[in-house]
Amino acid sequence: MPIRPFQYRRSNPSPCRLVIFCLLIFFVCGCKLNQTSGNIPGGFSSLVIGSSLEGWHKSLTTHHGVSGNFFTEDGTIVLKQSPFGQGGILLTNEKYEDFELHFEFKADPGTNGGLLFRSTESGSAYQLELAGDGGKGTAALFGEMLRVEKTVPAPDLSGIWKKGDWNLFRMRVSGEVPEISLWINGKPIWQVQMEQNDLHAGSTTGFVGLQLHWSSTLVPIPGGSCCGYSWRPDAAHRYRNVYIKEL
Repeated sequence: MPIRPFQYRRSNPSPCRLVIFCLLIFFVCGCKLNQTSGNIPGGFSSLVIGSSLEGWHKSLTTHHGVSGNFFTEDGTIVLKQSPFGQGGILLTNEKYEDFELHFEFKADPGTNGGLLFRSTESGSAYQLELAGDGGKGTAALFGEMLRVEKTVPAPDLSGIWKKGDWNLFRMRVSGEVPEISLWINGKPIWQVQMEQNDLHAGSTTGFVGLQLHWSSTLVPIPGGSCCGYSWRPDAAHRYRNVYIKEL
């Protein structure tokens, strides 16, 4: 019996297999997209545009310093001191009054900073403190270069904070005398009704700011000046998936 040469036959996949294949591709690509850019909640807009700091500017009047190294990396805002000891504040170009803010935060241990809201150009504002990797002071509420009648002490974040990882913050601010609520990783942390509008000249609007703390020395000095240990060399604070919705 003669041997026939081998012939490759390409069979057409069934419609069902095509549908399953397309769904798998969509799922895999969607997961990869969500890992890098996140899902924008309904009604929100992103404060990070592309690979630049478009929509933000550096304060040139803050006491924290004016030479901080601010840049974006894969859709993440990165804040570093430059040179060591010099911090700064990165402010939105737009001012906001009542809003809800979502962001993910990750920071190296041995650092200190915060998120400012209803801020002036120089950084006088309400502040949500953010220490490195959920360290002492994280999620406290007080005034930055601003006396406030009511403050919120740092809460116990054990069982909530994810060490060495990204942590999701949600904050809501509303009212001339603001009511402020905070959630971390989907858990309600605190809600406070301020006693008065603490802002200068009765202002009700301001910038959203990312504060990079200054430091006065390389190592803590007993009895020395403030904040000698507030930042370690080459450390960073990082923000990603920063979304805002005006109320």
